[in-house]
Amino acid sequence: MRSPLLWTLIASVALLCGVGGWLLTDPATSRSEALKTAGLAGGAVVALYALWLNDRRRRVEEARQAIEQQRHDVDRERISDERFAKSVELLGHEADQVRVGALHALAGLARTRPEYRQTVLDVLCSYLRRPFTHGRYEGVDVTPEEERELQVRLTAQRLVRDLLPPSDVDGPGPDLDLTGAVLEYFDLSRRKIGGLLLRHASLYSSTNLSGCVFTGQAYFTAAGTGPGRLVGVFRCRGATFLDRAWFSGTEFSERANFSDTTFAGRTTFNEAIFEDGVLFTGASFSNSVDLPTGWELEPRNGGYVAVPS
Repeated sequence: MRSPLLWTLIASVALLCGVGGWLLTDPATSRSEALKTAGLAGGAVVALYALWLNDRRRRVEEARQAIEQQRHDVDRERISDERFAKSVELLGHEADQVRVGALHALAGLARTRPEYRQTVLDVLCSYLRRPFTHGRYEGVDVTPEEERELQVRLTAQRLVRDLLPPSDVDGPGPDLDLTGAVLEYFDLSRRKIGGLLLRHASLYSSTNLSGCVFTGQAYFTAAGTGPGRLVGVFRCRGATFLDRAWFSGTEFSERANFSDTTFAGRTTFNEAIFEDGVLFTGASFSNSVDLPTGWELEPRNGGYVAVPS
C-alpha cells in the first residue's frame, strides 16, 4: 500500500503537469505564467497534505494525553485507596500517636479528594462510637491509657468539625452518625450538617451547636441519659433545623440554650429533662413542638421562653 505522502507527490506532479499543459494551450498565457500557476496548484496539494498531517499528529497527541490522564487517574485512585485502607488499619494500633497520625492522614485524604469526605467522616464517627470510659466521668482515678485515648478522640472530634462545610455554603451538608458515641467538648458550631444521629450519646463538659444549619433530620433521642452521663452545658444558639429535630428523653444537666434558633420541621422535647431550665428566647417554630410534661412555651420579645406550666 502506497503511503499518503507518495500519493500526495503523485497528485501534485499530475496537477502541475495538467494545469501547466492546459494553460500552455492558451496563446494568451505566457510560459512563465503557466508554470507559476501550475506550481501554485501543485503546492496547494502539498499544503493540504501538510495540514492533514498536522491535524493527524494533533489528534494522536490528544489521544496519547487522554490515555496518560486516564493512567494517572487510575494510579491516583489506587494510591488513595491504599492510603485509605492503611490509615483505617492503623486506627487499631496500640500507640496513641499512631492513631492520631492515621486520623490526620484520613482527613488529609478527604481534603485532597472531596469524594472521600463522607466516607472519611463515616470512619471518624465510627471511631467515636467505639466503647470508651474515662475515670473522671465516673469520679474515679484516671488511668494514663484513658487520658491518651481521650486525646485521640478529641482529635477525631476536631477533624470532624474541620471536614464539615461552613454553615453559609450552598447545598446539603454531610451526614454524621454518632449513635451511642462518648463525646467531650463537642463543638460543631457554625457548620452545615445533613442528618445528625446522636441517639443515646454521652455528652460531657459542653456541647456547642450554635450557628449550625441542619439540612436533614437531627435526632438527640435519649442523649446524655444514664448514671454519670448527664449532658453538660448545651449551646444551640442561632442554629437552624430545616427538618425534624428530635430531643425525646434527652437529659440536660445544665441550662440548655436554644435562643434565636429556627425550628422549621416538627420538634419534640417529649420526656426531656431540663435540670436547670431551657432558653428559647427569640426562637421560632414553623411546625408543631412538643415539650415535656410540666413545661410550656411563653411568647416573649418576638420569640419564646420555656417556663414551668
